[in-house]
Amino acid sequence: MPGRLFLTRPVSEIADALSTQNTMPTQPPRRNIQPGQEVIVFNGDNLVLMRWGMIPVGRVNARGRPVMETIINARSETVFDKSAFSDVGRAVIPVDGWYEWTGEKRRKTAWRISSADGALLFFAAITDSWQAPGGLRVDQCAAVTCEPNEDLKPIHHRMGVLLKTEEVQAWLTGTEDQAKSLARPWPNGLLRIEQAKDVDWSAS
Repeated sequence: MPGRLFLTRPVSEIADALSTQNTMPTQPPRRNIQPGQEVIVFNGDNLVLMRWGMIPVGRVNARGRPVMETIINARSETVFDKSAFSDVGRAVIPVDGWYEWTGEKRRKTAWRISSADGALLFFAAITDSWQAPGGLRVDQCAAVTCEPNEDLKPIHHRMGVLLKTEEVQAWLTGTEDQAKSLARPWPNGLLRIEQAKDVDWSAS
């Protein structure tokens, strides 16, 4: 949807894939990135770190009521229409892949999902900044989701909006209509889906 992410390749490789300069310090491989933790994000200018999960302080819904829950993923069908998402920015989250789970509690099966050809995947994302108490600024993001393709339907009812490399700029700087046109399921057959039996879920 995605539930958790993983990214193990060097930052320099990510920068090369996005045709941007590498201005970020070396980052350790991460095999279990959880909501609330920092992720690498491309904002159109640089690779930066942002908190995965938008704390919606000051944001209200269509009824004028405060949005209370942290926004981890945002539905593509409403992200451009809901007042809770007004004035957000757009960015891309580069990942090697993500995890989903099926089954009942205590008997869940973990699935690792990555590109079939081993390439980086680029999640469409929205961004915001939260002014925390004491003046600390927290840059934050949420992945944008859409209906799943046929490969993912047996595992989850949603999937992250994935962008081709040549679509990244259109998502970042295009019109709202151009961005909406990119929010569709990834083509079938381009993902590798396998059971994840070798992950330390207590580590990041």
